[in-house]
Amino acid sequence: MPELPEVEVVRRGLQRWVSGRTIAEARVLHPRAVRRHLAGGDDFAARLKGHSVGIARRRGKYLWLPLADTDSSILGHLGMSGQLLVQPEDAADEKHLRVRITFDDSLGTELRFVDQRTFGGLSLHDNTPDGLPDVIAHIARDPLDPAFDDEAFHTALRLRRTTVKRALLDQSLISGVGNIYADEALWRARLHFERPTAGLNRPRSAELLGHIRDVMNAALAAGGTSFDSLYVNVNGESGYFDRSLDAYGREDEPCRRCGAQIRRRPWMNRSSYFCPRCQRPPRPARPAS
Repeated sequence: MPELPEVEVVRRGLQRWVSGRTIAEARVLHPRAVRRHLAGGDDFAARLKGHSVGIARRRGKYLWLPLADTDSSILGHLGMSGQLLVQPEDAADEKHLRVRITFDDSLGTELRFVDQRTFGGLSLHDNTPDGLPDVIAHIARDPLDPAFDDEAFHTALRLRRTTVKRALLDQSLISGVGNIYADEALWRARLHFERPTAGLNRPRSAELLGHIRDVMNAALAAGGTSFDSLYVNVNGESGYFDRSLDAYGREDEPCRRCGAQIRRRPWMNRSSYFCPRCQRPPRPARPAS
């Protein structure tokens, strides 16, 4: 599942190649691609025609394109395999092309939504006064957002009374962090994924937040993380941050810090990767006497 760095890479591509253009036509080629637009594909296409695209925006793993002359936005979620591609109008259709958006100009490119597994999708939503599509108004700010409140994050983290990785994946607490970057940040912070949040003091949570930002910025600089051909930017290029991962996907490989073998444990229908020496598990709670 693409996380914040991957979605941000796509957002930047949309900002460069799509924002400011006027939509000539939208064609929905598979109804599942717009299933979150409850009025259906015909309504989705009709409401886009003739409107210009505003500044591409993102919160966490969601990105959206405001329709500049309306109070609505096209919300995109990539799911497991969704791709937003800017392609020449005469390029051959992709096998899993779901939505095509053409523009009223002479640039000769169009926006295509391609999705092999059809878990992602596009939909049109009303905006909140803050400019967010209303269906994602509950999503917290992400750690790269200049308005992210570090102190509020620390307070909420302590109040969650949960384990640290569960908290990092809670999109109402902090958005954009998924399984890969949670494991990477925890490795950098030397924290076990089952560490209780109640035991994290302010300096420790600030350190963790710093590592989250560092790993995401490093991933952004590398174009994101691509484990297969399904995550690409708008030009169809893959990221290469997977070559720099320190924990995720490195089971039985030596820890780059201490040399112990990286371990993998099943966790919430996912996997957690950690160093058993650098990230020691929390001690079991003593039974009440």
